Amino acid sequence: MFFSLFKSFGQVKNDSLKAFTAESKKDTIAIFSSNDSTQAKNINKNKQKLTDLVYRKAKGYEKLNQKKKQVTLFDEAVFKYQEYELNAGIIVYDYAKEELYAGRIPDSLGKMTQHPVFKQGNQVVEPDSIRFNMKSKRAMVWNTRTQYGEFNIKAERSKRMNDSLIFMKNIRFTTSEDVDNPEYYFKTNKLKMIPGDKVVTGATQMVVADVPTPAVLPFAFFPISTQAVSGFIMPAFGDANGRGYYLQNAGYYLSFGDKADATITGDFYTNGSYAVGVQSSYAQRYRYNGNVNIRYENIINSELGMPDYTKMKNYNIQWSHSQDQKANPTSRFQASVNLGSSNYFRNSMNQRNLGSNMNNTLSSSITYNKTFETTPQVNFTASMNHQQNTNTQQISIGLPKIQANVDRVFPFAPKSGTKKGAIQNINLQYTLRGENNIQTTDSLFFKRAMFDNLRSGFSHSIPISTNFKLLKYLSMSMAGNFTENWVFHTTKKYFNENENRVVEERINGFDAFRQYNLSASMGTTIYGTFLFKKGRKFEAIRHVIRPQLSYSYTPSFDQYYDTYAIDANGTTMEEYTRFQGGLFGTPNKTMSNIVSMNIGNNIEAKVRDDKSPEGKSKKVPLLNSLNFSTSYNMTSDSLKLAPIRVSTTNNFFDNKLQLTMSTTMDAYGINNQGQRINTLNIKNGGSLFRMTSANATVNYSLSSNDPLFGGNSTKANDNNQNVQNGGRGDDLFGQSVDLADRRTSMFDNNKNENDEPTQFYKSSIPWDINLAYSVTYSNNNRTGDFTNNSLMFSGNINLTPAWKVGFSSGYDFKNKGVTYTQLRFERDLKSWRMDFSWIPTGYYKQWTFFIGIKSTVLQDIKYEKRNTADRRYN
Repeated sequence: MFFSLFKSFGQVKNDSLKAFTAESKKDTIAIFSSNDSTQAKNINKNKQKLTDLVYRKAKGYEKLNQKKKQVTLFDEAVFKYQEYELNAGIIVYDYAKEELYAGRIPDSLGKMTQHPVFKQGNQVVEPDSIRFNMKSKRAMVWNTRTQYGEFNIKAERSKRMNDSLIFMKNIRFTTSEDVDNPEYYFKTNKLKMIPGDKVVTGATQMVVADVPTPAVLPFAFFPISTQAVSGFIMPAFGDANGRGYYLQNAGYYLSFGDKADATITGDFYTNGSYAVGVQSSYAQRYRYNGNVNIRYENIINSELGMPDYTKMKNYNIQWSHSQDQKANPTSRFQASVNLGSSNYFRNSMNQRNLGSNMNNTLSSSITYNKTFETTPQVNFTASMNHQQNTNTQQISIGLPKIQANVDRVFPFAPKSGTKKGAIQNINLQYTLRGENNIQTTDSLFFKRAMFDNLRSGFSHSIPISTNFKLLKYLSMSMAGNFTENWVFHTTKKYFNENENRVVEERINGFDAFRQYNLSASMGTTIYGTFLFKKGRKFEAIRHVIRPQLSYSYTPSFDQYYDTYAIDANGTTMEEYTRFQGGLFGTPNKTMSNIVSMNIGNNIEAKVRDDKSPEGKSKKVPLLNSLNFSTSYNMTSDSLKLAPIRVSTTNNFFDNKLQLTMSTTMDAYGINNQGQRINTLNIKNGGSLFRMTSANATVNYSLSSNDPLFGGNSTKANDNNQNVQNGGRGDDLFGQSVDLADRRTSMFDNNKNENDEPTQFYKSSIPWDINLAYSVTYSNNNRTGDFTNNSLMFSGNINLTPAWKVGFSSGYDFKNKGVTYTQLRFERDLKSWRMDFSWIPTGYYKQWTFFIGIKSTVLQDIKYEKRNTADRRYN
């Protein structure tokens, strides 16, 4: 055989990669016989053996033996051909048989080193030695270590028939990262593998910590496909207080390729309770993605005939859809739906909803936006929305809403150049809004009676405005707005003598009312700067004041008001408008001339940045905002001055602490009945202003990763299920437990990449804590009462790299009691995980325990036990 671009060296170091090809010669190919040997058979004599360049390198030496037709690479040998790459201590290439032999070499102490590493595409095999035929693609491998999917496999001997079939003997396979010293493994004598598809074994025994267990299967089947495949979901079983024994999350997973999937699960209890759920995710690259979650529960507590027997039905529908911005530049479709029974999260049997049981509202929105590239441009929006108060069980539905906006038009603006003056800046718009609104309750939702109170209408609005500079430093704006509202039903009130009461009658038919208003505002910005002496830490402090004075005029539209008798004699009359209770409010009856004032403040400092290599300065906010606002109604006959509202927000400690405070002060006094009177409070024996309410909210988050404690950054907590349910993104209300997928760690978001799970103790203990305090003071009638005074806190602590503890709780100082409390414990067992969640007190008192394998393939190998809450349903 003749090699081009090939040099032979004897005991000469060569670190460069080299290439060689082969000329045509008598061709042979090796195949496996029944005794696993590699034999050669003659094939086409004139066919060239190598069809591509071969690259090789060796740190020790390279040797060519023309007699044996072999090339030997010694010490850190590398051999590459097409998609194959082989690294080993020694490599022998027999170019007559087109076979590769690779193995280890001893070091100076006689220890075998430099295991062969054979790569083909993404597949990596690490044996003690290997024999591979480049023509037939067959191979014999001894003491191989390889990974297929989530499995790490170690086999005494492997026989590779081709790319799609491998036989192994004396095997142990595990999902542990360390295949040589795993926490657990499965031991079998025979194994057949179809890469990317499945593994089939003979008799298989589970071994934990090198101790054989009684868990023996006559055969085993494991999927190792890189693609999602359909299959059954094994349920959890146990017993629940008041509902008997149960099977939870039994179901089936459906895979529809890369674009969609669906999970159908059910819960079944021996007392008749059951739940059915469907979850689905879908995505189209560069177009859209979304998910659907629907669940129905029939909850029965105790037994029929018992005094504590209760029965209720819950349901919840969640849908999230997001369109990629690149899909269509002129139209967009978005959906965020969360609706269902008002008591769903509080009474749900699904543990995933624990962190959302304190939700007071549910909301949904489905929106389609379309932009028409005309002149002027038109924006069209069609939407459906839903608001639900879970405490009052009141529901408001917009079904549907449409809105069209014609872009702003400047009729007097020049064709080119900037607009100057009040005339050139005159602009107008047109907005059309159509609505259908339903006010109903939880008990009537999805029933025909919910449509009895349907309200429909259209509103047309034409705002006109302009702006200009006055005396160089004052910004002036003037505006007017004309509105015409169309409705399709009105209300008629009259006294019914037969029933001896006032009757409200709904009159179906078209009607309309029109109104307008005028406004003007003037504002400026005042800067004040105080400079410090050079060389000091503080270089300057700047105070920014933004005063604004505005005026609004709204005439009276009393032509839309009528009167009705409230007694049989007809001597006592009351005023009303037939448009009351409509979608767009009622016509204004009282003329108003209101002057409003608002003063905004913020203060920031210019500080020398000692960390900047260029010695640059940085801005530090000292006061984010301090706002004062009030108004004065010149046409009112009394109580002309509105209460003064003061609010401030500020951040401290690198935005770790957020402080928000507000208060309302009234200049008027009150009488003995607690009613406002047209007498200044200072003349009524009080102070200049009477504080009627005050509120303060403090949010504080700390972490061991904060720069304050020598860390680099803080990783935000994001409990996706809680957010999807409409709750908080943090864990102040606890963390939810996903019974369908217990592999997910509650503390993965706090995991430090530098943590070593093998360590028993770590001197630097990672931790994080969140605090939220809120207090509200009410003094409208000189009662001086705190209507709200509560503290919530949560945190997570990594006691060791393998032990994590979390807690969520709080205290209500008003009602003197501990709020919702949850304790969480987790142990990282490498390829296993164990966790314990406990709610010690209250309506949701319960605990859950779980230990199982993290791997998706073996997630059904687990043990879990739960003591569900002993609830009494209404």
